[in-house]
Amino acid sequence: MLNRARVKLILVLAAGALMPLAYAPFSLFALAPVCLAVLLLTWAEATPRQAFTLGYVYGFASFLVGMYWLYISIHGFGNAHPLLAILLMLALIAILALFPAATGWIAVRWFSSHGPKAWLAAVPALWVLTEWLRGWIFSGMGWLAVGYSQADSWLMGYASIGGIYLMSWCVLLTAGAIATIVIGARKARLIAVAILVAVWLPASFLSSHRWTRPDSDIITVALAQGAVSQDLKWQPSQFVPTLQLYEGLTTAALGRRLIIWPEAAIPAVYDRVVDYFDRINALASEHGSTVLSGVLRANPETGAIQNSLVALGESHEFYVKRHLVPYGEYFPVPNFVRNWMRVLDLPHTDISPGPPDQPPLTVAGQRLAVTICYEDLFGAEQLHYMPAATMLVNVSNDAWFGDSIAPHQHLDIARIRAAEVGRYMLRATNTGISAIIDPSGRVVAQSPQFEPHLLEGAVQGFTGSTPYARWGNVAVVLIALLVLAVQRPTTKFTMRLGT
Repeated sequence: MLNRARVKLILVLAAGALMPLAYAPFSLFALAPVCLAVLLLTWAEATPRQAFTLGYVYGFASFLVGMYWLYISIHGFGNAHPLLAILLMLALIAILALFPAATGWIAVRWFSSHGPKAWLAAVPALWVLTEWLRGWIFSGMGWLAVGYSQADSWLMGYASIGGIYLMSWCVLLTAGAIATIVIGARKARLIAVAILVAVWLPASFLSSHRWTRPDSDIITVALAQGAVSQDLKWQPSQFVPTLQLYEGLTTAALGRRLIIWPEAAIPAVYDRVVDYFDRINALASEHGSTVLSGVLRANPETGAIQNSLVALGESHEFYVKRHLVPYGEYFPVPNFVRNWMRVLDLPHTDISPGPPDQPPLTVAGQRLAVTICYEDLFGAEQLHYMPAATMLVNVSNDAWFGDSIAPHQHLDIARIRAAEVGRYMLRATNTGISAIIDPSGRVVAQSPQFEPHLLEGAVQGFTGSTPYARWGNVAVVLIALLVLAVQRPTTKFTMRLGT
């Protein structure tokens, strides 16, 4: 017969493994607070060590199921040995699982972990703080933040108020209310129901509220999706066909005000293809179009390679990617490890980041806030663009994820970035999912995956500021700290302090 401790482990293992179903492409958003409520209930009356273990098992299962595609990136396209790819994937997941584990340990060690006080106050605030910490410490990895599960729910209305972490907080409050309703006293259950109403009813109105306003005429756009497979992209035999592919897509889009190609669309350093870009620019200019393309570029001063976007025109203007992917675009390892990576034919050369305060690119009468690929995971880092920017542009290459759930998860990340600042998002990707996203985070149009496609539509520039664009994450973090500060410490903790 299973003892109580093993039952709890089985419950959190199942809840963690089911949690990714709340995210795209499944989008069973109601499952998120249910899974978290299971975790909260298992923390009740646990010791700090038990809460850490339960949180770790939950987190490991959740990240393993939700981010299994790391293996595809590392082995399938990074050419790492399968065993090495598994070890690297598990190492990252093991680190990410520490955050929900730490939440449980802190809750039990320093705060109450049982009852409405814990489930409706301390634990949601702690979770938000540890999730925020995960989003920036050691370069940050905010993928699968709880709030991303709510891109299709009413809670999307809170994106413009407090960003992704306010959305996460609301999910945790909902989970706490569920836990309270399950085993709480009558009075506590009434409070939990009131909190559910207080969280979800305003969200239904906020989802349709617009903080920003259109400030330009409607312009036509086209997003060119080349669908060049990652394993073929950099082969010499693919170079000329790729040039022809994007020239053909551009020719079909002539007359559209903006034509956007994906990240590193052309498999060459910019200096090698300047003449090609000049020809494309001349062709586009004749028809009133402007082309933007992701491209690798050698830093004019240092010669270091940079992941960039070029806006073609009378003079080519550049945005350089600022937030690089650790172990993907740069390698914070000692030289002997780098030499070992070279021997194993693994990527080992660093890409150089761009400056952190690059201004919007002024193109086609719009001021474009540009991000490249995984940069759109860091919403607060884009706020320096606001309120000057009128539109968001993200170019990406999700071919690294293969035919997995990751491109769908990445699309929802972009949707929340659009809603946070109340701007259209134009998302051009290599293999999909390319999309036009409106200022509320709704997908207006999207491409099919893994086939060449020209996604066309019409958008407007927007001005003004959402509350999140003004405050960023500061307000949510400060309120979470305030909630914890007013919580009464446990008797054990006060005794240890000698009070």
